[in-house]
Amino acid sequence: MWRSLRFRIILAMVVVSTLGIAITALLASRTTANLFEEFAGRHVGPREAPMIRILVDHFRANQGWTKVQPLVENLGQTTNDRVILANADGQIVGDSDTSLLGKVMVDDFPPSFFAIMVGKVMVGKLYIDPFKLREVENDAFIGQINRTVLIGAGGVILVALAVTSLISRTMIRPVEQLTTAVQRMEKGDMAARVNIRSTSEVGRLARAFNQMAESLAHLEQLRRNMVSDVAHELRTPLTNIRGYLEAVRDGLMQADTKLVDNLYDEAMLLNRLVDDLQELSLAEAGHLNLERQVQEIEPLVHTAVELSRPQANERKLELIEDIQPGLSPISVDDHRIIQVLRNLINNAIDYSPVGEQIKVSARGEDAGIHISVADAGPGIAPEQLSMVFERFYRADSSRARSSGGAGLGLAIVRQLVELHGGRVWAESEPGRGAVFHVQLPAIPSSITLP
Repeated sequence: MWRSLRFRIILAMVVVSTLGIAITALLASRTTANLFEEFAGRHVGPREAPMIRILVDHFRANQGWTKVQPLVENLGQTTNDRVILANADGQIVGDSDTSLLGKVMVDDFPPSFFAIMVGKVMVGKLYIDPFKLREVENDAFIGQINRTVLIGAGGVILVALAVTSLISRTMIRPVEQLTTAVQRMEKGDMAARVNIRSTSEVGRLARAFNQMAESLAHLEQLRRNMVSDVAHELRTPLTNIRGYLEAVRDGLMQADTKLVDNLYDEAMLLNRLVDDLQELSLAEAGHLNLERQVQEIEPLVHTAVELSRPQANERKLELIEDIQPGLSPISVDDHRIIQVLRNLINNAIDYSPVGEQIKVSARGEDAGIHISVADAGPGIAPEQLSMVFERFYRADSSRARSSGGAGLGLAIVRQLVELHGGRVWAESEPGRGAVFHVQLPAIPSSITLP
């Protein structure tokens, strides 16, 4: 989670906000503290001492607080503070603002005062209003606070720019690489890839893009190979037909029954190729409808073996059935499964030496039914096992073409088996034949058999 893009964005915003608040608060706090310390030093520190000495001198010289109002007003003007003087009984005898003259101190009056002592006797109380700042000082104080806030805001902006720049490097650059790769692919460059090792959402997107690019490049290569293979397969029978017809036109051959049979065989080869291509295309597109029914597998295997027996007899091959008794029914399209088994058996017939055996087996498994077709042919090299189910692939191209095959049978087998929800694979060792396996899924227990 901590590497995700969303977490990084949230964390960045939290960091920027926290730093901004911390910087502003720190600067404002220090400035305010300094200003108030300066203010306290000026207005509450040693300033009252001279005032008290002046007032004590006046008290002694006048034997009391008579004629003290002018002196208090002068002190207020000199310090630009509100100066209030009360006698020992709390009656105000001097006020630089004159509004409280003659009044008596009450409980809600500011409690802070400085006692005026003559000897050991308190003869008065001096009050100085510490909150009446001079206007110029007030403006300076507010201006200083505003400047502090502006400095803090500027620091926040700089931090935000730095963090945003760092995020843009880690986020925008991979997106730009992806954009460039997509534009290259749009122009037909299937080799476009992105090199992003991040584990965030952008990294996963980059890996998904690379996988998609690999798939598209693979599909494009298959498309080119298919076009080339189809053209090659069509060229051979068409060339033969054209050669026969040109020979008849030039008088080099007679249009007898043998020639017609040859032309018919070439036309049927073209017809089988077109039918196989159409069937394979429908199966790959998922448009091949299956008429599935719950039925036994044994009669399907037996039917496929018997339909292939004439071709086996021509090559003096022995077809052997080995079916486990009591196999559970499965849900399949019987025609398609027979087609699958016939393609596998015919493939074994084409590659098995004369006089050998071909064994067709069926066994029950927890996952369903396991069918195998084993031949005694030359086998398949390990590096070719993964390609035998590709369209137009031949382990022995000259032999397959001479027997009429176009390399589509096993590709059709794979598509039909996968449409049934099963899988197909091959095992082989060179010189020891090959075994083709088909696994068909069992009927789920939730389905009630008829």
